[in-house]
Amino acid sequence: MPKTYDREYFDKWYRDPQHSVASPAELRRKVAMVVAQAEYYLGRTILNVLDVGCGEATWRAPLRALRPHIDYRGLDASEYAVARYGRSRNIGLARFGQLEQLRFDTRFDLIVCTDVLHYLKPAEIRAGLQGIGEMLEGVAFLEVFTNRDDVAGDHHGFVARAPAWYLREFGEVGLLPCGSHCYLGPRLERHIAALERAQLPGR
Repeated sequence: MPKTYDREYFDKWYRDPQHSVASPAELRRKVAMVVAQAEYYLGRTILNVLDVGCGEATWRAPLRALRPHIDYRGLDASEYAVARYGRSRNIGLARFGQLEQLRFDTRFDLIVCTDVLHYLKPAEIRAGLQGIGEMLEGVAFLEVFTNRDDVAGDHHGFVARAPAWYLREFGEVGLLPCGSHCYLGPRLERHIAALERAQLPGR
């Protein structure tokens, strides 16, 4: 049975204390960590963020609490989320794979994609990663779980791939892991030591 990202889905996995896997305090700590990583490598305050698979845009409020003037743009495949919050939270309707063709009038200091990739087919992941590699100015936060993780939350449609599979696909578009699900974009490579650059394919 296909998964439907409707109000019932978001109520269950984001608001019901019996199912929700992260508290608001945990989310605030995570957002603060990611912002700090991006600003460390960029050497300045982040100006904009693209949140892919954003759902109801749960990252928007904690991001704006830290950086009130940040330009937030969300994308999600849920017609419910876009219809309800699209205008007020700046969410557009798009699937991850559409990033291969989608382009905006700027690159992004931070691209966020949490709890999405492990539900997608390889072709869609590869297509979307091409777009991330091209649109990323700074750091990508790609929260993905593998067959070696004890995964909590929604198991419906979860694809248990090996960690090496994701690292290979990320590396193909120039994304370099820097810890805690954060990946440096190709335009930051000149700021990275040779020892770390050696993790990229063909180095």
